[in-house]
Amino acid sequence: MRSTREVLDDHLALARQGDLETDIKRNFADDCVLLTSFGVFYGVEGLKQKYALLQEHLPHATYVYEHVLDHGEMGFLKWSGDSDISYVDDGADSYLIENGKIRVMTIHYTPKRKGEVSQDRRNSTVQPIRMQP
Repeated sequence: MRSTREVLDDHLALARQGDLETDIKRNFADDCVLLTSFGVFYGVEGLKQKYALLQEHLPHATYVYEHVLDHGEMGFLKWSGDSDISYVDDGADSYLIENGKIRVMTIHYTPKRKGEVSQDRRNSTVQPIRMQP
């Protein structure tokens, strides 16, 4: 049985290569669920729909995996992506991995068009949150 980290590492390597079919076979449960900023996606067909949507948001992108963490059956990824027309600087995914397969995944990111200044950045007054240990 593969560990959570082994599944995450394999998934991320295959995702970077764009090998969706191998990724689905090796790393996802047939009845997986993706909870995302763009809706809920179910099973293998849902994975393919979400992959197509990501390609639409970030065509031919390069990705940086900024933080990869795991604990027990849970995994977490903070990522960014860049394409010729758009970028993401707030990507965050979480994973529930059982029996060597991703059963549930959450995906959050905000695609931004290059050259546009978002309303959030023009009017940003966000203050950092201090966490208590």
